[in-house]
Amino acid sequence: MAPHGTSPILREKLREKPRQDPSPTLRKERECWRSGDRVVCGIDEVGRGSWAGPVTVAAVVPPDEHLAGVRDSKQLAPAAREVSAGAVLDWARGVGVGHAGHDECDRLGMTAALRVAAGRALDALAAQGLEPDRIILDGRHDYLRMGERVVTVVKGDATVLSVAAASVVAKVTRDNLMAQEAEHFPAYSFESNRGYPAPVHRVALDAYGPCTIHRRSWVFMDALPWPSLHREADARLFPV
Repeated sequence: MAPHGTSPILREKLREKPRQDPSPTLRKERECWRSGDRVVCGIDEVGRGSWAGPVTVAAVVPPDEHLAGVRDSKQLAPAAREVSAGAVLDWARGVGVGHAGHDECDRLGMTAALRVAAGRALDALAAQGLEPDRIILDGRHDYLRMGERVVTVVKGDATVLSVAAASVVAKVTRDNLMAQEAEHFPAYSFESNRGYPAPVHRVALDAYGPCTIHRRSWVFMDALPWPSLHREADARLFPV
Protein backbone atom coordinates (compact mmCIF):
# COMPACT_ATOMS: atom_id res chain seq x y z
CA MET A 1 0.00 0.00 0.00
CA ALA A 2 1.31 3.47 -0.89
CA PRO A 3 2.14 5.74 2.07
CA HIS A 4 -0.58 8.20 3.20
CA GLY A 5 -0.20 11.71 1.85
CA THR A 6 1.49 10.75 -1.42
CA SER A 7 0.31 12.34 -4.64
CA PRO A 8 -1.64 10.31 -7.25
CA ILE A 9 1.37 10.45 -9.62
CA LEU A 10 3.75 9.19 -6.95
CA ARG A 11 1.33 6.44 -5.93
CA GLU A 12 1.20 5.30 -9.56
CA LYS A 13 5.01 5.25 -9.75
CA LEU A 14 5.20 3.19 -6.57
CA ARG A 15 2.87 0.61 -8.10
CA GLU A 16 5.00 0.24 -11.22
CA LYS A 17 7.24 -2.80 -11.41
CA PRO A 18 10.79 -2.24 -12.65
CA ARG A 19 11.07 -3.07 -16.32
CA GLN A 20 13.69 -5.51 -17.51
CA ASP A 21 15.19 -5.50 -20.98
CA PRO A 22 13.78 -8.49 -22.88
CA SER A 23 16.15 -11.18 -24.07
CA PRO A 24 16.72 -11.44 -27.83
CA THR A 25 14.40 -13.96 -29.46
CA LEU A 26 13.95 -15.89 -32.71
CA ARG A 27 10.79 -13.96 -33.55
CA LYS A 28 12.31 -12.22 -36.58
CA GLU A 29 13.99 -15.37 -37.84
CA ARG A 30 10.72 -17.29 -37.58
CA GLU A 31 8.96 -14.63 -39.62
CA CYS A 32 11.56 -15.20 -42.32
CA TRP A 33 11.23 -18.99 -42.14
CA ARG A 34 7.45 -18.74 -42.42
CA SER A 35 7.84 -16.59 -45.54
CA GLY A 36 9.88 -19.36 -47.20
CA ASP A 37 13.49 -18.42 -46.33
CA ARG A 38 15.25 -21.68 -45.49
CA VAL A 39 18.62 -20.27 -44.41
CA VAL A 40 18.50 -17.10 -42.31
CA CYS A 41 21.57 -15.45 -40.80
CA GLY A 42 22.20 -12.57 -38.44
CA ILE A 43 25.16 -10.26 -39.04
CA ASP A 44 26.88 -7.79 -36.72
CA GLU A 45 30.21 -5.98 -36.64
CA VAL A 46 32.75 -4.72 -34.13
CA GLY A 47 35.70 -2.36 -34.48
CA ARG A 48 34.06 0.37 -36.54
CA GLY A 49 35.17 3.10 -34.09
CA SER A 50 38.55 1.64 -33.21
CA TRP A 51 41.70 3.54 -34.11
CA ALA A 52 43.75 0.41 -34.75
CA GLY A 53 43.33 -3.12 -36.01
CA PRO A 54 40.66 -4.65 -38.22
CA VAL A 55 36.93 -4.26 -38.42
CA THR A 56 35.35 -7.66 -37.80
CA VAL A 57 32.01 -9.03 -38.98
CA ALA A 58 30.34 -12.26 -37.82
CA ALA A 59 27.47 -14.08 -39.52
CA VAL A 60 25.47 -16.66 -37.55
CA VAL A 61 22.89 -19.09 -38.95
CA PRO A 62 20.59 -20.16 -36.10
CA PRO A 63 18.57 -23.33 -35.67
CA ASP A 64 14.89 -23.16 -34.74
CA GLU A 65 15.77 -23.56 -31.09
CA HIS A 66 16.21 -20.80 -28.52
CA LEU A 67 19.59 -20.23 -26.86
CA ALA A 68 19.45 -18.69 -23.39
CA GLY A 69 22.07 -16.32 -22.01
CA VAL A 70 22.97 -14.54 -25.25
CA ARG A 71 22.85 -10.75 -25.20
CA ASP A 72 24.22 -7.87 -27.21
CA SER A 73 27.97 -8.12 -26.56
CA LYS A 74 28.02 -4.64 -25.00
CA GLN A 75 25.74 -5.92 -22.23
CA LEU A 76 28.06 -8.77 -21.21
CA ALA A 77 31.23 -8.77 -19.13
CA PRO A 78 34.32 -10.21 -20.89
CA ALA A 79 34.15 -13.59 -19.11
CA ALA A 80 30.43 -13.90 -19.87
CA ARG A 81 31.09 -13.04 -23.53
CA GLU A 82 33.61 -15.87 -23.79
CA VAL A 83 31.10 -18.34 -22.36
CA SER A 84 28.36 -17.00 -24.60
CA ALA A 85 30.52 -17.22 -27.72
CA GLY A 86 31.33 -20.86 -26.96
CA ALA A 87 27.64 -21.59 -26.53
CA VAL A 88 26.86 -19.92 -29.87
CA LEU A 89 29.43 -22.06 -31.68
CA ASP A 90 27.83 -25.23 -30.25
CA TRP A 91 24.28 -24.04 -30.98
CA ALA A 92 24.46 -22.45 -34.43
CA ARG A 93 24.00 -24.26 -37.72
CA GLY A 94 26.93 -22.25 -39.01
CA VAL A 95 29.20 -19.35 -38.05
CA GLY A 96 31.36 -17.25 -40.34
CA VAL A 97 33.79 -14.48 -39.39
CA GLY A 98 35.48 -12.00 -41.70
CA HIS A 99 37.92 -9.15 -41.18
CA ALA A 100 38.97 -6.07 -43.11
CA GLY A 101 42.43 -4.99 -42.00
CA HIS A 102 43.51 -1.53 -40.88
CA ASP A 103 45.02 -0.95 -44.32
CA GLU A 104 41.73 -1.80 -46.02
CA CYS A 105 39.87 0.54 -43.67
CA ASP A 106 42.27 3.28 -44.78
CA ARG A 107 42.17 2.49 -48.47
CA LEU A 108 38.45 1.76 -48.87
CA GLY A 109 36.72 3.77 -46.15
CA MET A 110 34.65 2.21 -43.40
CA THR A 111 31.47 1.39 -45.33
CA ALA A 112 33.33 -0.48 -48.05
CA ALA A 113 35.60 -2.17 -45.48
CA LEU A 114 32.52 -3.44 -43.64
CA ARG A 115 31.21 -4.82 -46.92
CA VAL A 116 34.50 -6.62 -47.53
CA ALA A 117 34.56 -8.11 -44.03
CA ALA A 118 30.92 -9.21 -44.31
CA GLY A 119 31.61 -10.79 -47.68
CA ARG A 120 34.39 -12.84 -46.11
CA ALA A 121 32.07 -13.91 -43.28
CA LEU A 122 29.46 -15.00 -45.82
CA ASP A 123 32.14 -16.84 -47.82
CA ALA A 124 32.99 -18.75 -44.63
CA LEU A 125 29.32 -19.76 -44.35
CA ALA A 126 29.28 -20.80 -48.00
CA ALA A 127 32.25 -23.07 -47.31
CA GLN A 128 30.03 -24.80 -44.74
CA GLY A 129 27.30 -25.29 -47.36
CA LEU A 130 25.14 -22.42 -46.09
CA GLU A 131 23.97 -19.74 -48.54
CA PRO A 132 21.62 -17.35 -46.68
CA ASP A 133 18.26 -16.67 -48.28
CA ARG A 134 17.74 -13.83 -45.80
CA ILE A 135 20.26 -11.69 -43.92
CA ILE A 136 19.25 -9.77 -40.81
CA LEU A 137 21.57 -6.81 -40.35
CA ASP A 138 21.87 -4.74 -37.19
CA GLY A 139 21.19 -1.04 -37.58
CA ARG A 140 19.45 1.15 -40.12
CA HIS A 141 22.07 1.26 -42.89
CA ASP A 142 22.40 -1.61 -45.37
CA TYR A 143 26.10 -1.49 -46.15
CA LEU A 144 25.93 -4.94 -47.77
CA ARG A 145 24.04 -3.69 -50.85
CA MET A 146 22.55 -7.13 -51.49
CA GLY A 147 19.04 -5.97 -52.26
CA GLU A 148 15.96 -7.70 -50.92
CA ARG A 149 17.98 -10.46 -49.26
CA VAL A 150 18.84 -7.99 -46.49
CA VAL A 151 16.50 -6.74 -43.78
CA THR A 152 17.78 -4.14 -41.33
CA VAL A 153 16.64 -4.05 -37.71
CA VAL A 154 17.42 -1.09 -35.47
CA LYS A 155 18.81 -2.43 -32.18
CA GLY A 156 18.84 -5.87 -33.73
CA ASP A 157 21.77 -6.88 -31.53
CA ALA A 158 19.47 -6.47 -28.52
CA THR A 159 16.31 -8.03 -29.94
CA VAL A 160 17.19 -10.59 -32.65
CA LEU A 161 18.89 -13.71 -31.36
CA SER A 162 21.02 -14.47 -34.42
CA VAL A 163 22.26 -10.86 -34.52
CA ALA A 164 23.03 -10.87 -30.79
CA ALA A 165 24.93 -14.14 -31.30
CA ALA A 166 26.88 -12.55 -34.16
CA SER A 167 27.74 -9.54 -31.99
CA VAL A 168 29.20 -11.82 -29.31
CA VAL A 169 31.24 -13.90 -31.76
CA ALA A 170 32.58 -10.81 -33.54
CA LYS A 171 33.53 -9.11 -30.27
CA VAL A 172 35.28 -12.13 -28.75
CA THR A 173 37.15 -12.87 -31.99
CA ARG A 174 38.39 -9.31 -32.44
CA ASP A 175 39.25 -8.87 -28.74
CA ASN A 176 41.44 -11.95 -28.93
CA LEU A 177 43.15 -10.66 -32.07
CA MET A 178 43.91 -7.32 -30.41
CA ALA A 179 45.26 -9.10 -27.32
CA GLN A 180 47.68 -10.93 -29.62
CA GLU A 181 48.70 -7.65 -31.23
CA ALA A 182 49.35 -6.19 -27.78
CA GLU A 183 52.32 -8.55 -27.43
CA HIS A 184 53.94 -6.82 -30.42
CA PHE A 185 52.96 -3.27 -29.42
CA PRO A 186 52.95 -3.22 -25.60
CA ALA A 187 52.99 0.59 -25.26
CA TYR A 188 49.43 0.96 -26.54
CA SER A 189 47.69 -1.50 -24.15
CA PHE A 190 45.64 -3.09 -26.93
CA GLU A 191 44.87 -6.01 -24.62
CA SER A 192 42.59 -3.72 -22.60
CA ASN A 193 41.44 -0.94 -24.96
CA ARG A 194 41.26 -3.07 -28.16
CA GLY A 195 42.44 -0.07 -30.18
CA TYR A 196 39.69 2.28 -29.02
CA PRO A 197 40.67 5.81 -27.86
CA ALA A 198 41.06 5.09 -24.13
CA PRO A 199 43.26 7.52 -22.14
CA VAL A 200 46.27 5.18 -21.98
CA HIS A 201 46.03 4.68 -25.75
CA ARG A 202 45.92 8.44 -26.37
CA VAL A 203 48.94 9.00 -24.12
CA ALA A 204 50.92 6.34 -26.00
CA LEU A 205 50.01 7.91 -29.35
CA ASP A 206 51.12 11.35 -28.14
CA ALA A 207 54.40 9.87 -26.93
CA TYR A 208 55.28 7.39 -29.67
CA GLY A 209 53.04 8.17 -32.61
CA PRO A 210 51.16 5.41 -34.44
CA CYS A 211 52.29 1.81 -34.88
CA THR A 212 51.93 -0.31 -37.99
CA ILE A 213 48.35 -1.45 -37.24
CA HIS A 214 46.89 2.02 -36.69
CA ARG A 215 44.44 3.39 -39.23
CA ARG A 216 46.64 6.06 -40.73
CA SER A 217 44.06 8.10 -42.64
CA TRP A 218 41.72 8.65 -39.67
CA VAL A 219 41.45 12.31 -38.75
CA PHE A 220 42.82 11.78 -35.23
CA MET A 221 46.23 11.12 -36.86
CA ASP A 222 46.68 14.69 -38.04
CA ALA A 223 48.26 16.08 -34.86
CA LEU A 224 50.40 13.05 -33.95
CA PRO A 225 54.14 12.58 -34.27
CA TRP A 226 55.24 10.20 -37.02
CA PRO A 227 58.72 9.17 -35.91
CA SER A 228 59.07 5.86 -37.76
CA LEU A 229 56.17 5.49 -40.19
CA HIS A 230 55.44 7.18 -43.49
CA ARG A 231 52.03 8.74 -44.01
CA GLU A 232 50.94 9.33 -47.59
CA ALA A 233 50.51 13.02 -48.25
CA ASP A 234 47.31 12.45 -50.22
CA ALA A 235 45.73 9.96 -47.79
CA ARG A 236 41.96 10.26 -47.76
CA LEU A 237 40.40 11.32 -44.47
CA PHE A 238 37.69 9.02 -43.17
CA PRO A 239 36.03 10.21 -39.95
CA VAL A 240 35.44 7.51 -37.36
